[in-house]
Amino acid sequence: MAAHETNESGQGQEQGRGRDAEGGGVAHATRTHLSAAGLRTRGWTAGMVRQLLGEPDLLRVNPHFRAAPRIRLYCVERVETAERSEEFRAVSAAAARRSAAARVAARRRRREVLARIAAEPIDVPRLAPQKLAALAVEHRDRRDGERAYEQLVPPPEGVVVLDRWKVDYLLHRLARYDKLLNGLYGGAGRVAAEELLWRRVYAAITEAYPLLAQECERRLSGGKSDAGASSM
Repeated sequence: MAAHETNESGQGQEQGRGRDAEGGGVAHATRTHLSAAGLRTRGWTAGMVRQLLGEPDLLRVNPHFRAAPRIRLYCVERVETAERSEEFRAVSAAAARRSAAARVAARRRRREVLARIAAEPIDVPRLAPQKLAALAVEHRDRRDGERAYEQLVPPPEGVVVLDRWKVDYLLHRLARYDKLLNGLYGGAGRVAAEELLWRRVYAAITEAYPLLAQECERRLSGGKSDAGASSM
C-alpha cells in the first residue's frame, strides 16, 4: 500500500482519505481500520506489525495535536487475514514467551535490588555540630548559586531552616547510595525500592543525629516527592 507516497504538493491519495477521515469519515475510518493502539488490544506488538503488516493503509492527521505524527491505520480485513495465518500464530507465541520471560526477569531484579538495599550499611558522616552546620550553610549557598534562576520554595512554617539544610547536606554526601537502584526502571518495583532506600537513609541520619529526627520524619511523612526534594 502506498500510504506514504505524495504528489508535488506533498499530499497523496491516502492523505486525502485521511483528511476525509478527519471530518465526516471519522466514524467510517474507525469501523474499517485499526490504529496501533487498537492492534495492541488484539495482542499485536510493534515488531509484529512491522513484520506482518508493514506500511499502514491510511494516514490520518491527529485530531488532538495536528503537529504530532499522523495516526497510522490498518485495514481491518487485512489485519484479520493476517491473524488467521500460521505465521501470526508463531510470531504471537514467540512474543508471548518473550513478554513472560521479561516479567520474570523484572521480578528477579526487583527482589535482588530490594535485598541489596536492605543489606547495605548506610554510612552517615559523623561531624561535630558546628562543623555540620557550617558545611550545611556552605552547601545551601552553593545550591542557591547553581539555581539562581529557579524559584526557591521557602521551608514550611515551624520547620527549623538549619535542620533542613543539614539534612540536605547529608543527603548530598549519601548520594552514592542511589546506585543501589541500578537495574530498576519505572513501575511498582522502582517505587518500592526507592521508598525502602529513603527509609533506610533517613533512619541512618536520625541514628547519627537524633536532633534531625523531626526533619527526617517530616520528609518521609510528606511523601516521596518531599523525601527526595533535596536529591541524593
